[in-house]
Amino acid sequence: MQVENFDVVIQGGGPVGLACTAWYLQKFPDAKILLLDRNPVDDADLTAADTRGVALSHGSKLLLDTINAWPSECADIHRVHVSQAGRFGRALMTREELKQEALGHIIRYRDIHFTLRSALRAIQSQSPNFVWRHIDSNTDMNSIQAKCIVHAEGGLFKTQDWVETGRDYEQSALVGLVEVENAQPHQAWERFTSEGPLAVLPSHYGPNILNLVWCGSPISSKTRLKLSDADFLKSLQAEFGSRIGQFLKIQDRRLYELGLNYRKNITQGNEVWIGNAAQTLHPVAGQGLNLGLRDAYLLAEKLSALFSKSEDQKTAVAIEATLQEYASSRKVDRTATIGLTDFMARIFTANLFPIVIGRGLALSALQWLPPVKTALARQMMFGRR
Repeated sequence: MQVENFDVVIQGGGPVGLACTAWYLQKFPDAKILLLDRNPVDDADLTAADTRGVALSHGSKLLLDTINAWPSECADIHRVHVSQAGRFGRALMTREELKQEALGHIIRYRDIHFTLRSALRAIQSQSPNFVWRHIDSNTDMNSIQAKCIVHAEGGLFKTQDWVETGRDYEQSALVGLVEVENAQPHQAWERFTSEGPLAVLPSHYGPNILNLVWCGSPISSKTRLKLSDADFLKSLQAEFGSRIGQFLKIQDRRLYELGLNYRKNITQGNEVWIGNAAQTLHPVAGQGLNLGLRDAYLLAEKLSALFSKSEDQKTAVAIEATLQEYASSRKVDRTATIGLTDFMARIFTANLFPIVIGRGLALSALQWLPPVKTALARQMMFGRR
């Protein structure tokens, strides 16, 4: 058996693994790196892949622009309206008050995946020591040796092969595309109901076809999934209200189970975990993929700086120290983002009267205290540094 030796092996050909590989090679084109990808070689075989809308922050756009990996089809968010269903308290965020081009962007997961594959292929042509291998269950992993192993194969909550720390929110997200009567361009709505957040977000299909994310108990969500289109739209209208007129059509309904799962330690020896392999978040604040991309960018920066050095400097001790330095540098951002998302997921589903009143006061305070609103928005857009 012939053994293949690499400096770095990245396991996972999803957006985070692809982005990490691309940033690493951009900084160090001669890197001896192997990407293990369970997806097919041909993009055409992925055309039926995940088409749900995913929120990317403006900070993520700036990062992906550095490797020409921003999808051409996306919907920008210029305003976000946050409120409680049937209760007082609301907040409005706009790009103008935050002096940003956009507050965020909604992109199909499949489009992010395709664009990153295309960007990596362009970088691959200038990277003589890079190997991109599409694998299956028959691939012999024992013939591969690496000085550093990056785990970027995360999966969704309850589909992962690891469970360390976190919680099951006992919620499911029903996602789909909904056509509305009178949508405002570039407007996102986040409505907190008794069962969880209900978000209506822009899409690239046009101003009146929006992405729907409706979180609720597993029983309620399964019931809504089975409703006729007419009954579903009636139920949605009753829950959301008439702020954007009538809901006219619904299509492509799907369910995803929701929970928090995260590793306390994201490095061990010469191994490191990033993206959903390190943490899986509730979608309430749209932070999961954004946090994973920040993981990937900083790790690529640290590893490229180490492995571009002379051979005698790439010792096991140096690799472990670099990964520990990476983990330390990610601690504040991970802790803040995980904590904020978990807090929002739990506090906005609690129905005790004092908590309901507190939520309303918090939203009102957010509206009338611009520094607090700005700090929260910047955390969601750029993370903590």
